Amino acid sequence: MKNNGIDLNDKVVLLVNSGSIKKRFILQRLKKLGVKIACLNREKNWATPYVDYWILADNTNHNEAISALKEFLSQNPEVKINGAITFWEDDVLLTSKIIDKFNLIGTPFSVAKKIRNKFLFREFCRQHDLPAPKHILIKSISDIQNLPESFIFPMVIKPAYGASSAYVIKVENKEELTDTYNYIKKNISTETESALNEGLDIFAEEYIEGDEVDIDIVIQNGKIKFYSISDNYQTREPFFVETGQSIPTTLSQKTQQDLVDMAEETLELLGVQNGVIHFEAKASPDGPVPIEVNLRMGGDEVYSFVKGAWSVDLIECAVKISFGIYLPKINRPEMPRKYITGVYFLPDYSGVMSKLEVSTEELQKKKYLEELHFFKKIGDPVLVPPDGYEYIGWITVSGYSIPDAQENLKDALKYVKYEVAKFKPESSIGKTSRKNSFSQAALNSNILVQAAKIERIKRITKENQRNLHIGVAYNPYEENDGKIEQKFAKTGEEIEKILKDRGYKVTLFDFNNGSKVINELKKSDVDLIINACESVNDSPVLKSHSASILDILQIPYTGSNALTISLSTDKIKFKKLLDYHNIPTPSWDYVISSDDKIYENLRYPLMVKPSNTNYSMGISNESVVTSEQQLQDQIGKILTEFKSPVLVEEYIEGDEYDVSIIGSDKDNLQVLPLARTIFKNMPENYWHIHTWDAKWAMTLPYKDIVIQQPPKNLNKKLETLITEIALDTYFIMDCNDYGRVQIRVDENSNPYVLELNPNPSLSEIDSLSNAAKLIGLDYGDLLEDLISMAIKRYKDQPTSFNLPS
Repeated sequence: MKNNGIDLNDKVVLLVNSGSIKKRFILQRLKKLGVKIACLNREKNWATPYVDYWILADNTNHNEAISALKEFLSQNPEVKINGAITFWEDDVLLTSKIIDKFNLIGTPFSVAKKIRNKFLFREFCRQHDLPAPKHILIKSISDIQNLPESFIFPMVIKPAYGASSAYVIKVENKEELTDTYNYIKKNISTETESALNEGLDIFAEEYIEGDEVDIDIVIQNGKIKFYSISDNYQTREPFFVETGQSIPTTLSQKTQQDLVDMAEETLELLGVQNGVIHFEAKASPDGPVPIEVNLRMGGDEVYSFVKGAWSVDLIECAVKISFGIYLPKINRPEMPRKYITGVYFLPDYSGVMSKLEVSTEELQKKKYLEELHFFKKIGDPVLVPPDGYEYIGWITVSGYSIPDAQENLKDALKYVKYEVAKFKPESSIGKTSRKNSFSQAALNSNILVQAAKIERIKRITKENQRNLHIGVAYNPYEENDGKIEQKFAKTGEEIEKILKDRGYKVTLFDFNNGSKVINELKKSDVDLIINACESVNDSPVLKSHSASILDILQIPYTGSNALTISLSTDKIKFKKLLDYHNIPTPSWDYVISSDDKIYENLRYPLMVKPSNTNYSMGISNESVVTSEQQLQDQIGKILTEFKSPVLVEEYIEGDEYDVSIIGSDKDNLQVLPLARTIFKNMPENYWHIHTWDAKWAMTLPYKDIVIQQPPKNLNKKLETLITEIALDTYFIMDCNDYGRVQIRVDENSNPYVLELNPNPSLSEIDSLSNAAKLIGLDYGDLLEDLISMAIKRYKDQPTSFNLPS
C-alpha cells in the first residue's frame, strides 16, 4: 500500500504485546496500512489472523524478550524490523529497551523510566520547576505518621507504576490514608494489575482541583506535529474511575494554549522526541499541571475520538514515526468535523452481569452513533472499586456541538439496558463485617470472579450450550507409560475432538501436574469442565482431588463431587455405607496390618484386594484364596507392595453385571442397557474375576471371557432387581450425572454390589458409551447430554458458593 506516496508494504513493525482483544482495531488498521507485523508476545492468541511473525517470550522478563527477538532476527535474516511500537502500558519500558538495543526510533529507556514511574516523574517536575503537587514515597505506616505538616489533605495515594487508575484513591485524612495504604499494600500485585511488573512502590501527593483533560500529541524530532485536547467527565471519587469524555475541549483558547505550552515544555525537558503521546493534565485555578505522560497512544475511544473530530489517524502517525517517515505539521481546522462525546457503562457495585439488552438495529439507524462496544456478557463478573477496575463497555455519539452530542448520548442510552446482580444476603460477603470499605475487597473480587462461572452456567440455555468453553480434565501420557495411561490420555483427546467437531471451544487440562493446572485453571475463561481425570500428580489414589480443585476454584464440572469419588475409591468405607443402608454385598472384613485378624465366620473362597486402588490393580488369579496360608500370603503381599489396607470379602461365583446410570436425581435417573460378563468358558484353575491381566493384558485364559451388552435371555424379574439395587447404590452415594455399579449374581439369582465407579471412563469404546449407543445416543450426544445434566444440576441445586440473584 502506498500512503502519501510512501510504500509501506515492505515495512515490518515490531508490535510489543498484542494486548487484549480490545486492541483488535489497532492490528486491523496496521494491516490496512500494508505493514507487516512481528508481534513480541507471551503466546499466540486472538491476533493470529493479523500477525505475520510471532516472537514468543515473557515480556515481563526483559532479558528473555530481547534474547527472543535477537534469536528471531538471527534465524530470519530476510526480516528487517523497521520500527517498534506498543499500545500497551505494561510494555512501554520494554519497548524503550528494544529501541536502544536495536537503534530504532522512539523514546530511550533512560527517558522512559523517569516517565513510567509516576513518583520519579513528580520528582523530575519538581527538579525542573514544572508545576507538581507535593508528594512523598510511602514505604511504611511510619511515613504516614511522620507526614510533614506542610502536606494538606485531601491527598491521592497511588502505585508508582500503576495504570488505568488502578489503586488510585483520594483520602481526606491520616486515618483514611493509613487504611487505604494498608489495603493497597495487601492487595497490590502483578496478578491483579499486570502493569505493576516494574515495581510495587506506593506514594501520596496532594489533590489538585481543576478540570481534567487528555492531550493527545504527535511529536517528531522534538516538534509537535499535532495535538488534540479532550475533556474528561467528572471521575467517580474516591477511586478516580473515568466515566467518559468529549472532544474537542470546551476550555477557553487561553487555557488550551497554556496546557499545550506546558505539555511541550515538559516533553522537551524530559527528552521525548518521537512518538504518539497521551498526556494527562489538569487545568487548575493556578494553571496547568501535568498528571501523567503515557508514551503510547491513549486507549479505548481515544483513536476514534481524534479520527472522528480531526481526521487524524494516530495509529498511522505512530507507525510512520517509528519508521522514520517524515510527517509534515498537521494543520488542524478551526472547527472539528464532529463533536463527539461518550461514556463508559459502569455499574454502581461489583457483581455478575445478569442482564444486557441492546436495541442494536434501532441504534444503528441513528446517524449520531459513532461506536458501541461491550466487553462483558451475561454471567461475567464485573469488579468496580475497591474490588477491581472494570467496566462493561462504552458508547460514543456525535453532534453539531457538544451540547447536541450530549443530548444524542441521552437518547442513545435509552436503547441500552443492563443489570449487575449483587450478592444475596446469605453469601459470605453479605455476612462479613467490614472495618472499612477496603477490608474485604480482595475476598470480594476473588469470590466474584469464580462465582461468575457458576452464574454463567446457570443462565445458559440448551440452544446456546455450544457457545460454552469446555475444559477436559485428563491425564496425558509419556512414551514409557503403560496401557492404562495411554487409555486415559486417548479418552481426553477423544472428548476434545468430538466436541470441537460440534462447535465447542475445548481446552485440555493436564492433572498430572496439580500445581500447574491450578494456575492454568485460574487464568482460564473455561465455563465447564468434563472431569475425565483418573489421577492427580500421577496418583490414582488422589483422583477425587480433581473435583476438590474445581470446587475450590468454583468451576462447574460434570460428574460426582470429591466426597463421592473418595468414598467410592475407598472400598472399606464404601462397604460400610452399603451395610448401613442394607444394600447386599459380599460378607467382608479388612486388615490394616499383618497382626489383624479377620472374622472367623467368613467362608472360603475369599477375595483379597487392595482397598484403595482402581482398574484391578493388585488383583490376579492368586487374589482368590482357599486357605489360611494363602490368605496370609496375599495379605502380606498387598501390605508390602501397595502399602494399602486390605479388603477381604467372600468370593461370589456367577456372572457380573455393569449397570450404567445417567442423571442426578430421582426424577431424571436413567438406567442404560446392562452389560453382562460371563466367565464360564474360562479354563480350569482360573477364578472368574476381572484381574489386571484380564483388563489390560488379555492373555490367553481371559480371551474366553464373554461380554454381552445387552444381556441375552435375562430374566425380567432379575433385571429389575439388579436395576433397583444399582439405583439405590447410586442414589445413596449421591452420584451426579453418570456412574457405573458392578454387581455379582450368584447361582440362586442373588445380586451383590461389588463396586461403584461414580466417574467411569468416558472413552468411546467403554461400557458407558456402548450402553448409550443402544438407546440411540452416539458418543457426541452422550457428552452433550452430560454437559446438559451438569448445567441443569447447577441451575437446580443450591451450592456453597455465593448465589447472585
